[in-house]
Amino acid sequence: MLSFASRFLGRNLNLVVGAGFLFALLLGIFSTVSGMIHDEPVHSAEHEFHLKPRDAGLQSAGLFGTFDNQQLQRGFQVYKEVCSACHSLRLVSFRDLAALGYDEGQIKTIATDWAIEQPSVNPETGEAATRKNLPSDRFPLVFANDVAARAANNNAVPPDLSLMTKARDDGSDYVYSLLTGYSAQPAELLRKFPEAKTPEGLHFNRYFSTLNLAMAPPLTAADQVQYQDGTRATVDQMAKDVAAFLTWTAEPNLQKRHSWGLATVVFLLIFTGLAFGAYRNIWRGMKH
Repeated sequence: MLSFASRFLGRNLNLVVGAGFLFALLLGIFSTVSGMIHDEPVHSAEHEFHLKPRDAGLQSAGLFGTFDNQQLQRGFQVYKEVCSACHSLRLVSFRDLAALGYDEGQIKTIATDWAIEQPSVNPETGEAATRKNLPSDRFPLVFANDVAARAANNNAVPPDLSLMTKARDDGSDYVYSLLTGYSAQPAELLRKFPEAKTPEGLHFNRYFSTLNLAMAPPLTAADQVQYQDGTRATVDQMAKDVAAFLTWTAEPNLQKRHSWGLATVVFLLIFTGLAFGAYRNIWRGMKH
């Protein structure tokens, strides 16, 4: 009997192992589904009061979206005058601004006048030094390291904004909604979740995942930035413009990608029509 069992296992080992894995998989699925049915959902302030981003209505949205260079320049101005005090753009070079419509002279001036200079080394002493930015340089880091960033920002590290709109779901809408979403905590929230009161030093925002963030409202009043093209700088307009600019920093080739996508679709439609016509011509009169 023992010999028979040994021969059976030896010949059917793969089958036995597979059956064991299948049993474990089915048991895991059953346990998960059973837990979802019987366990009550966890109710929290974040679950009930967090909001999905609102539509910013940017021209770059959608399958055929394009950039509005005037809006991108306004957004860059908002970044420069408001956001750049805390947030870096470490993946963007000054010369990349040419895509926004700035000429060579303007880019050189922007780089030279930038508040933070490039880290360098004094060739005579070998000591750390700084130098003026060049158009070929990337935007310099605001803080030398995370320790310096935490020390200056209530123990929070301001994220780099180069890829922010790709790092968040509905990124452009998220940036717009976050910048315009600061408010006092609703009385209903405090009544249902008294322990969820915003801690001192944080700020309530229903578009942030935890409802509270360290960043104070950066856009606080109309005309905080004086647009050079005469557009009225309301808080809503400034939020849309900087969201558009950060959409460009994250995906500067968006327009090219959209145009190539459209050209590909048109080509495939034409090719399909020609292929179908050739098929009908070759197999005309044939039963199939």
